[in-house]
This record gives sequence, C-alpha cells and structure tokens, in this order.
Amino acid sequence: MTDRQFEEGTTLDRFLMETMRATPGATGHFVNLCQSVALAGKMISARVNRAGLAGLLGETGEVNIQGEFVQKLDRYANDTFIRALEHRGHTAMVVSEEEAEPVLVPSRFQSGRYVVTVDPLDGSSNIDVNATIGTIFGVFRRLTDEGTNADLTDVLRPGDEIVAAGYIVYGSGTLLVLGTELGVNGFTLDPTVGEFFLSHPNIRIPKGKTYSCNEAYSLQWPEPTQAWLRRCKEQGWRARYIGSLVADFHRNLLKGGVFLYPATPKSPEGKLRLLYEAFPLAYLAERAGGAATDGRGRILDRVAQSLHDRTPLFIGDPDAVDALTQS
Repeated sequence: MTDRQFEEGTTLDRFLMETMRATPGATGHFVNLCQSVALAGKMISARVNRAGLAGLLGETGEVNIQGEFVQKLDRYANDTFIRALEHRGHTAMVVSEEEAEPVLVPSRFQSGRYVVTVDPLDGSSNIDVNATIGTIFGVFRRLTDEGTNADLTDVLRPGDEIVAAGYIVYGSGTLLVLGTELGVNGFTLDPTVGEFFLSHPNIRIPKGKTYSCNEAYSLQWPEPTQAWLRRCKEQGWRARYIGSLVADFHRNLLKGGVFLYPATPKSPEGKLRLLYEAFPLAYLAERAGGAATDGRGRILDRVAQSLHDRTPLFIGDPDAVDALTQS
C-alpha cells in the first residue's frame, strides 16, 4: 500500500511505475500487463471512432459461444486484446467472452503469472447506433507454476481472488478505469498524444437516487424487486439506462445510483457473465465504497463453476444494493 497522492494529469505509465516502486515485492509484471491493456484500448478506441469508414459496422455472420451474433468490432476487439496480452511474459492465459475455451499464450512466449478475463466489447448491440460501449477485464494471479501452461484451476475460483480489474469506456472520450488494492482511478485518453492521463483520482461512489435497469422486463422480476422499484419511483428516483453495462456502471460509479439486472423465468440464473462482467465490476464497486450482490449474497463470494456462468447483478450504492438484497 502507498499514501502517494497523484495529481490530475499524471500519465498512466507514471502512475503505474510510482505505485510499483511503493509496493513491496513488485516486479513490474503487473505494470507491463496494464500497459498492454492500455495499448489494446487505444487500438480499439481508434477503430470505434472510425468504424463506419473502416467497414467495421454490422455482423460477421458468426454466432459466439453465448448464442449471440458476432459484430465485426467484437471480433476485432477480441483479437486485439489477445495479441496485446500474449507476448510480453506477464500473462499465461486469456479467457474471453467471445471464446468457447481459454486462449493459452503461444509456446514461443513466456507463460507469465497472470490470467486475464475479458469482455472485449460490452454493449456491442449499440455499435451501429453510435452509443457508448466498452471493454471489461479482470486479473487473477495464477495458482499453477509460472512458466508452465495455465489451466482451468487458474480461473474457476472465487471472485474474491481477483487482484485487479477495470474497464475502458469508448464514448465522447475514451476512459480507462483501473482498480487495484490501492483504490480505483480513472484515466482519460488524449488522442493528440496517444496517452492516458489521470482524470478521476481515487473514485468513490457517491450517494445518489438513480436506478439503471431494463424496465421492459420488470413484470417478470420477483415481486420484492418490483416493490422496491415502485418505492423508488414514489421517492422521486431518476431512471437512467443506456443498455450497455459498462456505460451504466460507469455513470453510477461517478454520479451515484444502482444498476440491477435480476433473474427472470426465462433466465433463472441471470443474464450477465460472472467471470467477464460481474466479478470485475464487483471488485471495482467494492474498492470504490460500493457493493455488488446476485440478490442473495455478495458477488465476490461466488465461485465460477464454468467459463460462461451467468448471474443476476445488483451493483452500486451499498444502501440501495442492501435494500434490493433484503427485499
């Protein structure tokens, strides 16, 4: 841990290097991993900004492991993250929402100490209408020996064993939010120089009366959740919903509020992915003073049983999350 305070305008690289120096036992591998994530984010941001001109709008004609039609930018983002993470010796395996099986680092590269889970392009149904989308990632320190092949035991484990997480929002600007044991910080990309600069230091979730959900499904939710929503409306809460998890979570992280995606009869286990969405965002929420549950218990107490487990999610202001869990 460190008490180092950073000024706005500090580059991501400087932030990482200075926190590494103040962290006992740090070797630089995690710094290199974050730099690789930032590189992938810059490349995806550039493609998102000119997707219509580069022929990257629309579907590829493929269907992914989730049963969803793959967008062209989905495929580009997935390939970009894998290529960015595989060659610098920090990552042993990438587990992606777009891939049926884990992607091992090629044998010609050093198999590192971390496993990365990634939703390469969250909210991809919004791509063609120019709405906000993003990337979500989580980092596990592997259990198997560094230098050997990673395996499923390195990722099918409790969410509480995540060591870092973050997301990148591609909207009016490109913002990388990184959470570690030192807290949660946001970095905005300056495209004129190609660098991320600290713009949101030490993020804490404020109190707020905003709920984010797809109310079209509300009649399918359990009655206690419906009753909670009715009380919110009676108390003057605001509704804000983009339809991209990373964008909705980001707004509530900065402005306050709660995001909810309950189970329904059609999706009794929930709809959101435990490894690629719920675990990383729950990690961020808790380190920013918030909370995250599946409606029964803490998300990070869950243990992933398969690569593509799904879950309900209630995340954001701890009081609102507690009320939802108790309702």
